[in-house]
Amino acid sequence: MRIIPSAAVSAAVKHLCIEANRHLPEDVQACIRSCREQEPWPLAQEVLDQIIANFELAPSLEIPICQDTGMACVFLEIGRDLHLEGDIPAAVDEGVRQGYREGFLRASVVSDPLERVNTGDNTPALCYIDFVAGDALTITVAPKGFGSENMSQIKMLHPAEGVQGLMDFVLQVVESAGPNPCPPVVVGLGIGGSFDKAAYLAKKALLRPLGSPHGNPYYADLEAQLLRRINALGIGPQGFGGATTALAVAVETMPTHIAGLPCAVNLNCHVSRHARMVL
Repeated sequence: MRIIPSAAVSAAVKHLCIEANRHLPEDVQACIRSCREQEPWPLAQEVLDQIIANFELAPSLEIPICQDTGMACVFLEIGRDLHLEGDIPAAVDEGVRQGYREGFLRASVVSDPLERVNTGDNTPALCYIDFVAGDALTITVAPKGFGSENMSQIKMLHPAEGVQGLMDFVLQVVESAGPNPCPPVVVGLGIGGSFDKAAYLAKKALLRPLGSPHGNPYYADLEAQLLRRINALGIGPQGFGGATTALAVAVETMPTHIAGLPCAVNLNCHVSRHARMVL
């Protein structure tokens, strides 16, 4: 059985916090460039040019792509044949603490939702753990800014509302959000499970590489339909109009109760940040 010490987890998380905030994933960059080539509205073209210039400059200047360096969402896929030594959530927090301080990233976390005292080091992280086959540890850090997070919604649909009710809800969420989540957005859609699981699925959906459709043709078609209808809203980059309101729609599903149809929409801005490492 492989053994990974907690210090190795902290070191990896530290690196990923800095990497994710400075380097936009290649798939996201490619998608934005493709949208720029197809965008017919001059003002939207100009905004997309500025977005491209921004993510090109950030790595060379060693500065964040966005001033909101987000709340650290850390996804751990732990192999069943792997032993992790020590307190793993504490190791994750230590990595976030070091990464945000050494990377000069903004501390955005408060210790209590109502008393609003800043923790000073962006901890604690939001930690999601899945157990998988094998003896590897995959760590994904996805800093989540709250301009887009605040525009996310969840709804417990009735099963009779079906796919039409679900699509109407998604469109309502994006339209009511307008320019607030810094479009073009990535739309994570979680369907099924329970109230809490649907939200988790929606956030996890944001990690899928842009341009990779759902493995089930039914849901791949649903993603494509939603993307077309969202972009037809005309909100456009930063709300200035145009054909590029969303870069992608990604759906994740799981079984649910016969009486329910939970649906969560987690919006991400065009700075769809995440970085991954396998130990």
